[in-house]
Amino acid sequence: MNGHITINARRISVAGFSFLFAYILSFQFEGQVLYSLLDLRGTDVDRYILAAIIAHFAGLFTCGLFVKSQAAARSMMLGGMGLCLAASVPFFFAPSSLWLSGLIVSGYFSGCAVAAWGFFLRAFTPKNERIKSCADVLIYSNLLMIAVNVFAMNRSPFIGLSLSMLCLVIGIAFIWMLPLGQENEQNKTFKNKTHGGIKNQLILLCFFVFIITINSGLMYQVINPAFEHLTGLVSWYWAVPYIVALVIMRNLPMKAKRSRILYIGMAMIIGAFISFMLLGRNTSDYLTVDTLMLGACGIFDLFWWSILGEMLDYSDNPTQTFGIGLSANVFGVLCGGVLGMAVTSMGLPGAEVAVIALTVVCVTLVMLPPLNNQLVLLLKSHAYLAAYDNMSQSQQTDIVRQIKTLDPLTVREQEVLQLILSGKSNREIAGALFISESTVKTHARNIFSKYDVGSRAELISTLLKNQTIE
Repeated sequence: MNGHITINARRISVAGFSFLFAYILSFQFEGQVLYSLLDLRGTDVDRYILAAIIAHFAGLFTCGLFVKSQAAARSMMLGGMGLCLAASVPFFFAPSSLWLSGLIVSGYFSGCAVAAWGFFLRAFTPKNERIKSCADVLIYSNLLMIAVNVFAMNRSPFIGLSLSMLCLVIGIAFIWMLPLGQENEQNKTFKNKTHGGIKNQLILLCFFVFIITINSGLMYQVINPAFEHLTGLVSWYWAVPYIVALVIMRNLPMKAKRSRILYIGMAMIIGAFISFMLLGRNTSDYLTVDTLMLGACGIFDLFWWSILGEMLDYSDNPTQTFGIGLSANVFGVLCGGVLGMAVTSMGLPGAEVAVIALTVVCVTLVMLPPLNNQLVLLLKSHAYLAAYDNMSQSQQTDIVRQIKTLDPLTVREQEVLQLILSGKSNREIAGALFISESTVKTHARNIFSKYDVGSRAELISTLLKNQTIE
């Protein structure tokens, strides 16, 4: 019965957040509804866009300072979405000071609402399923965004604004239905099990996200305006490659090495900017550039969203961890947007824009290996095992020998340990050593006791954190 309730709560949580995020993507955060309204009124675009992004960043970054419980997170989401709804109303009327203040209010509280969802992601989605929940909210919200954009760009921006506000209303209804005080037993087990916290991993991840999303800011300010004459196509195709990439990544087998796909994503970003430099501005050129760029965005967005989702188990305050992590994304877009505005104002050719983008990619290529190594030390067991499996037999043996135990391991315990680190289940170990599964469990408990750990994940983390082998 509890499992059924948790599944329903997970679906409700995903649905509510998807509608909230659809509003953000279609209107508040450089959405086509906002651009269409500003264009219709002949209003200065840059001032409003920058104000909205800065406010959104502030909301993500600071929400964890005052939202520290699941009940407070629910209240923040409901209150924040309600304020966003009210702050959007002035855009039905002529431009006034209420436009700028409305964007600041909606930007800040939409950021707070996004950060607060971290509590519900942790509470209702088991840790090994969070990549799917994150993929689902990104897929559903972008599908909703496409529908809103089609009306905003091809019919009327006021229809688009009405639909984006309707998304908020539906999102509020779903969040209102969420239960409180309920958390997965698995999540309770893993909470606060870190060795030294997650500060180093979170800082490195944020820096990586910030650097690579500079290219997203360039895309908004340089690439998108170059194809704005293709209004009909852009209104529906823009996010299609993003969604396709998310669907593919979501449905890969759990054993698939997604880290290799990150390098494919970087190659796609390089291809997008080189294509932008070399090709023209017709339909086929747009399809090429957009497919490469947005496909890469889908790969990377799911990467860091899901990594943040896994980090929530090691945080006392999921809102703070989730919000700070996603604020790095927004800050990267902000800096990339400012850079793009400067590039546009100076009239730099596509070749120089491509050079800037390629420099960003080169920096992230250098960062990716140490980032992977840091994350492997923290996150779930299959990530540890994948890293351990990539080492040679002599490296594996040396790592085990480097760590002192409270008492020496017996020969049989050493054999069991090697098989545990190779990713074998208790049943597989029993078969390999011709012993019963209960005997394997006894050996495993003895090993955990001698290493002073409580689980396989902690055992592997202890061994890998003390490795000196590159």
